[in-house]
Amino acid sequence: MSLKYQSGFQSYFQTEAKEGTLPKDRNAPQKVNFGLYAEQINNSAFTAPRHANFNSWQYKIRPSITSSGKSELIKDHFVRDINNQDDVLTPPDQMRWSPIDTPTKPTDLIDGLMTFMYNSVVSIHLYCANKSMDRYFYCADGEWLFVLQQGRLRFKTEMGIIEAVPGEIVVMPRGIRYQVELLDDDARGYICESQASHFFLPERGLIGANGLAEERHFLAPVAHFEDLSGDFEMVTKFQGQMWKMPIKHSPLDVVAWHGNLYPYKYDLDLFCPINTVLKDHADPSIFTVLSAPSAAAGTANVDFVIFPERWVVGEDTFRPPYYHRNIMSEFMGLIHGQYDAKGDKFAPGGGSLHNTMSSHGPDKQTFDKASNEELKPVRYRDTLAFMFESRESYRVTKLALEHSSLQKEYIKCWDGLTSNFNEQ
Repeated sequence: MSLKYQSGFQSYFQTEAKEGTLPKDRNAPQKVNFGLYAEQINNSAFTAPRHANFNSWQYKIRPSITSSGKSELIKDHFVRDINNQDDVLTPPDQMRWSPIDTPTKPTDLIDGLMTFMYNSVVSIHLYCANKSMDRYFYCADGEWLFVLQQGRLRFKTEMGIIEAVPGEIVVMPRGIRYQVELLDDDARGYICESQASHFFLPERGLIGANGLAEERHFLAPVAHFEDLSGDFEMVTKFQGQMWKMPIKHSPLDVVAWHGNLYPYKYDLDLFCPINTVLKDHADPSIFTVLSAPSAAAGTANVDFVIFPERWVVGEDTFRPPYYHRNIMSEFMGLIHGQYDAKGDKFAPGGGSLHNTMSSHGPDKQTFDKASNEELKPVRYRDTLAFMFESRESYRVTKLALEHSSLQKEYIKCWDGLTSNFNEQ
């Protein structure tokens, strides 16, 4: 399948799969060409400022209401958020998980969802699947940022088709209907659900006009539709629960659309890191790809930060992250390679959590090496780690606290950091 994309971040696009579909003079004419229906999807208040007002007009074979029916609660699932909480307490401990094993029975992405933590503005899910979806899905609670770690995926969406590989991210806006097909035998990755705000590109400030992520590298699909009737199922995440309903046709029947609300993807290899060129270790905020801002200026509900291949050249400097305690809470994952400040038990597909004011930093081996090595320029190769950094503490789910992948001896990686104090 030859896919086509449009380039730009939160740009206004228009696209049609059948020429002559898009209206020329108004969004909802008395009659839409080819007997289609006009429908608008909004992801912001009607009166939101122009830069934060997200909506698109769709021209559909059937209006969405025709794919609505009586919803049934799905009782057996591992999805959680602030609306659907576990009755467990989160300790203020440092935590780390090994990669999750591939399912032993056929499991699509929806059945393979596991929420590991959440707070009032964001939820972090992991997915592990070995089967393509034969049903459809949308999230009514928030915007999903997929971080692919293993296995290629095809997202068949209302707005068109997106194919993505490990090392790319896909952002799926709230309410967009889609289906996920596996292009390899199995797939694994991470999802950050922003429930309070959209993801935006961070301001560059003193960096200036260039660097970090460029608008033109974000790709949105062109219109593509399917006209299928039959017995299908729609799954919805709504108020923290999973619901299902029978539908009689595919919801991916948008022949044309225009607007600034759509799914998009980004290749993390295109990120242009900004870093120190002489001394000292800079804060991780310089590696921010996308940010979901809060009402407090300069403070994000969640930042998506990456640690890609790069040169490290600081002189007379402790180069790994120094020991620190943050007001921001850090969930970290690894896409491939090895992260420079963690040992080999931090593996691709795994993750770690350092919650609000939980002290952390390099293990003993990394500390000794970084404190004594000759500081020549070093090229970090074959590495890609990321962080979902939130202004609120994460509440860890019962599943994550009891999962076999939890490394119960994680704290021991700091054994040996004894006193070196010498008054002379």
